[in-house]
Amino acid sequence: MGDQERMVEAILFASAEPVTVRELEDRMPHGCDPAEALAYLRKRYEGRGVHVVRVGDAWAIRTAPDLGFLMQKETVETRKLSRAAIETLAIIAYHQPVTRAEIEEIRGVSVSRGTVDQLLEMEWIRFGRRKMTPGRPVTFVVTEEFLDHFGLESARDLPGLKELRAAGLLDNRPPPGVVPLPEREPEEEEEAPGQSELFED
Repeated sequence: MGDQERMVEAILFASAEPVTVRELEDRMPHGCDPAEALAYLRKRYEGRGVHVVRVGDAWAIRTAPDLGFLMQKETVETRKLSRAAIETLAIIAYHQPVTRAEIEEIRGVSVSRGTVDQLLEMEWIRFGRRKMTPGRPVTFVVTEEFLDHFGLESARDLPGLKELRAAGLLDNRPPPGVVPLPEREPEEEEEAPGQSELFED
């Protein structure tokens, strides 16, 4: 098992993306048990500078959360999300799988192709299964890249209403029962005439 731990450690260390148990099985010699090796490896890294963490259905080596300040010298190019993109992303994360029509119903405004395309391009959302309703609309779900970016094991780890209220993120919301009037969003929500809808088959 010691040799298997070393093999799993080497693969996770060298991989730029989280690795699934199935991928570990494909790379390791026949007869190995990467799931068991992962359990031992994860325990061995407890309290160390890096941890073996689960990201969705995959595994990765990540810096211990309390040592993140040591990485502040690294420069990361960030893309600022618009309010529309943030709201759309939040709705998908909390209501997935969700259709475009359902997103628009929750937000109270139409969702532009540009907003959805930006989130797809960032690989924070992806297409899910088509809903078994008339028209078979496509759904959206968050990706493992989204979970990895925010340090979540699964979407179930997203903060609940109590945590959001405690953080002051819900203070500016309208009181329950008050429905804001539909409004057009600024230029980013405009679509050129003749453009086809995102959800055409």
